[in-house]
Amino acid sequence: MTRRWLRRSVALVAASLLAACSTVVPRAPVTAPDRPTRPAVNRPEPVEAGLPRDTQRNRVALLVPLSGSNAGVGRSIANATMLAVLDTGTDKVRITNYDTATGAAAAANRAIAEGAQLILGPLLADDVRAVAPIAKAANVPVLSFSNDSSVAGNGTYLMGYAPSQSIDRVVRYAAGRGVTSFAGLIPNGLYGERASTAFLRSVEGAGGSVVSLQTYGRTAGGIAGAVTRLTAKAPYGAVLIADGGTSAATAAPLIKRGSGATTHILGTELWNSETSIAAKPALNGAWFASVADGLYRQYAAKYRARYNAAPYRLSSLGYDAVLLTVRISRDWPVGRPFPEARLRDADGFAGIDGAFRFGRDGIAERALEVQEIQNGTTVTVSPAPAGFGK
Repeated sequence: MTRRWLRRSVALVAASLLAACSTVVPRAPVTAPDRPTRPAVNRPEPVEAGLPRDTQRNRVALLVPLSGSNAGVGRSIANATMLAVLDTGTDKVRITNYDTATGAAAAANRAIAEGAQLILGPLLADDVRAVAPIAKAANVPVLSFSNDSSVAGNGTYLMGYAPSQSIDRVVRYAAGRGVTSFAGLIPNGLYGERASTAFLRSVEGAGGSVVSLQTYGRTAGGIAGAVTRLTAKAPYGAVLIADGGTSAATAAPLIKRGSGATTHILGTELWNSETSIAAKPALNGAWFASVADGLYRQYAAKYRARYNAAPYRLSSLGYDAVLLTVRISRDWPVGRPFPEARLRDADGFAGIDGAFRFGRDGIAERALEVQEIQNGTTVTVSPAPAGFGK
């Protein structure tokens, strides 16, 4: 009870008492005084766990290793996505990073709980296997940076460079240059198995023949022993070495010694991720197929200027994933599920790594170029097509 209300009540009672001692005059009924009201209390809005809601932008999660042994490439991808956001000036998407090194499944659950409608990443195939069912249950598409075809499909898409595509491109280029007989050096392991299958199919499709196919373990003398077995079947026009530049540089002189100086050395997409590949004299004249490097060089210069470090070659996947997302975001209302059907646009998408599109299997089909190592540098000898014919 307030003092003001108390004084008002006392005055009304006194007036009534005075009226009883005088002539009664009709008057309006006396109404009871208003009860006092407490001042309104402004209660704060409840604080929700996780990230604040964003009603202006769609939320996208980036799942990459930000700690541990793969942190370098993961952080480079994260930097690339930020650079793409700045370059496009987009105000339609918000990208949040999640560390898969501490648990890919936990990262995916957290991202989805915080509102992510699209996942970029993960990088490693095992992490994709952990994330895919979680994302599928939430109807959240996954744009992975892996190149392991076994994890693609059912809402998971692969942006990684598939070895089968680079092998097919370089084999067909060699066939176009008159090569009809091929041989192969294949490392043991999953990558080697898939490279071997792709190689056999590509040579058959190009109308050539595989004279010899030798496998080897990555041990001392392993590849040299495989070359010895290979040269027993010489001559042949070209040899595919489905391995990195160091192994290829070891094998190339031995191959040419046993088969002839004119034998062509063929490489895979692995070579494009090695900045020193052109500096290996033993590989002079070798051919390999990969994504185009023209725009990548411009991107790398901008990356170095901003982050004072060179990017990992795979970081361009992160940049291109953002370009794709920004393009689709024009038809993606805020708060609605990501329009997954747009990923299967037959015309494909354009990025730093050139044109690409997703097939029914969820694997990115890429327009590849063929490069030749010439005196310490790489030269494009067969440009990548600008797009895909209908």
